[in-house]
Amino acid sequence: MKKYLAEGIGTMFLVLLACGSAVLAGPKIGVLGIGLCFGLVLQCLVYCIGNISGCHVNPAVSIAMWLDGRMSFGECCGYVVSQLIGAAIGAGFLYWFVNISPGFEFGGTTGAASLATNVIQPGANAGMALMMECLFTFFFVIIVLGATDPAKGFGKFAGLAIGLALGLVNIVGIPVDNCSVNPARSFGPALWSPEAWPDFWIMVVGPVIGAVIAVLCWKAISGYVKNDKAIE
Repeated sequence: MKKYLAEGIGTMFLVLLACGSAVLAGPKIGVLGIGLCFGLVLQCLVYCIGNISGCHVNPAVSIAMWLDGRMSFGECCGYVVSQLIGAAIGAGFLYWFVNISPGFEFGGTTGAASLATNVIQPGANAGMALMMECLFTFFFVIIVLGATDPAKGFGKFAGLAIGLALGLVNIVGIPVDNCSVNPARSFGPALWSPEAWPDFWIMVVGPVIGAVIAVLCWKAISGYVKNDKAIE
C-alpha cells in the first residue's frame, strides 16, 4: 500500500508542478523552462520516493518494468491506478488555480487556461505526434531501464539521468503535442479539459508502444536475464 500511495503522491506533484510550470509560468519561462521543470520535478521525486516505489509515476514505465520482469502484473495494475488518481488530483489543483483567479496570465505555450493538455499543435498532425510519442517514450524508458538495471545500473546517479531524459524529450516534443510520454500526465489534465480527449489516444498508444520497444531493445543490448546476471 505504501508503494501505491507513493506513486499517487508522486504523480500528483509531477502534474501539479511540471504541468503547472506551463499553466502558471509558461509566458515567462517558455518551452525550455517548461522542459527543464519536468526534468527537475522528476529528478526530485526519484530521490524522494525512489526507494519506496521506484518512482515510476508513469504507466509506460510501470508497463516496461512488468514486461522486464521487475514487478508482477497485479502490482503493475496497482501502480497504474494510483498514477491515474494522482494525476487527476494534481490537475484538479491546476483547474482550481485557473478558476480562482481568472485575471492571471495563464497558458503561454500551451494555450489559454488549457491545463497543459496534450493536444496536437498547429501545423502538426496525428501521424507526427504518434511517431514522436513512440520514439521519445522509447528513449525515455530505455534510459530508465538502463539507469535502474539491477546488474548494470548506476545506483544513486540514476535519478540524474532519468530527470535529464524527461527534460530533453519535453524540450523537443512540446511544440508538437505538448509532449506526453506518460499516459497519466495526459489523463489528469484531460479529465478537467474535455477538449483534449480527441487526441488522448495518441498519448496512450504512443507511450505504450514506445515502452514495449524499449524493453525489447534493452534486453537485446544488455543481456539482462531473470537471475540478474549478464550473458557474457
